[in-house]
Amino acid sequence: MEIARNTAELEASISDPPAFVATMGALHAGHLALVEAAKRTGHRTVLSIFLNPTQFAEGEDLTTYPTDVDRDLEMAREAGVDVVFLPEVETIYPEGLQRATLQAGKLTLPDVATHPGLEDAARPHFFGGVCLVVGRLLDMVRPTVALFGEKDYQQLQVVSAMVKLDPNRFAGVTVAGCPTIRDPDGLAMSSRNVHLEGSDREQALGLSRALERAAGANRPDEAERLMVETLEDHGARLEYAAVRDATTLEPVQRLDRPCRALIAAEVGGVRLIDNASIGRG
Repeated sequence: MEIARNTAELEASISDPPAFVATMGALHAGHLALVEAAKRTGHRTVLSIFLNPTQFAEGEDLTTYPTDVDRDLEMAREAGVDVVFLPEVETIYPEGLQRATLQAGKLTLPDVATHPGLEDAARPHFFGGVCLVVGRLLDMVRPTVALFGEKDYQQLQVVSAMVKLDPNRFAGVTVAGCPTIRDPDGLAMSSRNVHLEGSDREQALGLSRALERAAGANRPDEAERLMVETLEDHGARLEYAAVRDATTLEPVQRLDRPCRALIAAEVGGVRLIDNASIGRG
């Protein structure tokens, strides 16, 4: 496995467009499932580890986000990653972090990033930082396919829309989603799960259980009510529990098309998100 810390080393490591997995580190089985999907494409696999500061607002968990680069590199090696791209902040943001943060706030984002009233409402700075860093990573890696987990479903839709809206910049890049990987008890795998302590784990299971109840609903409002009730029963602090169109993330009146049930809630001071397919079509 090769390790590239700047664009020159990255370019020397890949001669043909690779399959790409972007991460912020703290790797877990969900990331490794993305690596496996990347390997199945038959292309060399590039995995990036970059804790992106522009998608964290003041007071969010940037300073406490779990990091263990040595462990991540060992996991990547065992998973068969060909190249790990491990850039410094200066490589991604040569103009300086302050200017990059301002630029992220001024980006024109796809509608799916600004209209749904989900992550865009809860974290209005977030998708500017995501689009800025993912765009720059795609510019550097130039993959044939970039794989993202469905656990961060709105992020997946935003990145897909960004790539489609700028076909000249992202020519030849396909964005692909991979199913959410869960622990045996149903909790969606997340790097933040390491912060769940004691009874927090049982409370956190309210998210997946809420989605299970929503799957049996006949109407979007019924599904949303069931999710809210389940989260309240588990003592989770609700941010949103919504049913949306699976592609546009706009509100729906009926479950007569592919839809997505999406949840954000706080448990023990840890912000968690989850989602599941719902509806027909």
